[in-house]
Amino acid sequence: MLQTWRWFGPEDPVTLEHARQAGATGIVTALHHIYDGRAWTAEDVLERKRLIEAAGLVWSVCESIPMPTAIKTRSAGYRDAIDAWKQSLASLGRAGVPVVCYNFMPVVDWTRTDLMYRLSTTGYALRFDMTDFVAYDAFVLRRPGAEGDYPAAMLDHAKARLDTMDAADVHLLEETIIRGLPGGEAAYTRDRIASEIALFDDLDDDAMRANLLDFLREVVPVAQEVGVRLVLHPDDPPFSLFGLPRVVSTAADARRILAGVDDPANSLVLCTGSYGSRPDNDLVAIAREFAPRIHFAHLRNVRCEPDGSFHESEHLDGDVDMVEVVRILLAEERRRRAAGDPNWEMPMRPDHGHMILDDIGKTVLPGYTGIGRLKGLAELRGIIQTLERLDLAA
Repeated sequence: MLQTWRWFGPEDPVTLEHARQAGATGIVTALHHIYDGRAWTAEDVLERKRLIEAAGLVWSVCESIPMPTAIKTRSAGYRDAIDAWKQSLASLGRAGVPVVCYNFMPVVDWTRTDLMYRLSTTGYALRFDMTDFVAYDAFVLRRPGAEGDYPAAMLDHAKARLDTMDAADVHLLEETIIRGLPGGEAAYTRDRIASEIALFDDLDDDAMRANLLDFLREVVPVAQEVGVRLVLHPDDPPFSLFGLPRVVSTAADARRILAGVDDPANSLVLCTGSYGSRPDNDLVAIAREFAPRIHFAHLRNVRCEPDGSFHESEHLDGDVDMVEVVRILLAEERRRRAAGDPNWEMPMRPDHGHMILDDIGKTVLPGYTGIGRLKGLAELRGIIQTLERLDLAA
């Protein structure tokens, strides 16, 4: 597997040199300074590629081209937005970036309620607390219809939790949920997020899925032309937030999307932490079923709780059987190589990392610490090398 590292550009406090020292050879990045809807030109892309290569690394995956709301809702401005997306995709492919990761989450990208969840032994992690989220949705944002989306007992628990918070606690919770985490498209004010949610009032899951498939029918031919594999990232967390449709949450969702545009360029990201934060998702079964259409892996682990809460655990210590998932992906790589597939090697990255050691107190992007990800990558590398050695010895 190709060991890669998420990098947010020259302003990222975790630098390309740090990535190289961690043992990564590939970089996963985007043109984060051009997230205003403009198409990325060939020169924009080549300038970033030259910077990465000057550090002795390669640009393995673009994550992500911005996905404006107009594309998800097929509303005013859709045509211009999709044309710009296709131009950016073509610029990446012609520059030799082989994989483009994207998501189709409405309004909020990956979402957490606590960016400094204290663990008993290993520093700080990211957490999604369902009670805190319901407290915000129903009683702070006061989204119309929110109270009808949750069981009465959950609402009572959320109201009791909110009653223990002071103004500073509520402000921190709101900032955490709507601030726009790394890789997302936007940060919101309370009024702005309410107005964005309202744009999806007439869309249910079926309509949202139809819009995704329409998008794919437009962009997959461009990906084919320029030699790019499009990989769809699952919802994070993999269930509805703010009553919004989320259609990339389960194996059944992935099955519909791949069948809807059945082309090798339409493929998946296996994000073990995103799919894994829903207990009814069997990650081993998902990896096995979709292995031929997986072309990028985000490897992290989670500990789930009965009410839907979860926190990001050690890479090798959580509810996901990481060793078995990696074994399946390595077997898929061997199958591709034996079949003569020039794209047999699958990029993976240690997704997120705990805040530990000297990272504590530093200004780093949530989830994208240097030392925590270095530890995760080292652990994953150990699994890979052990499994490869055992396979050779068999």
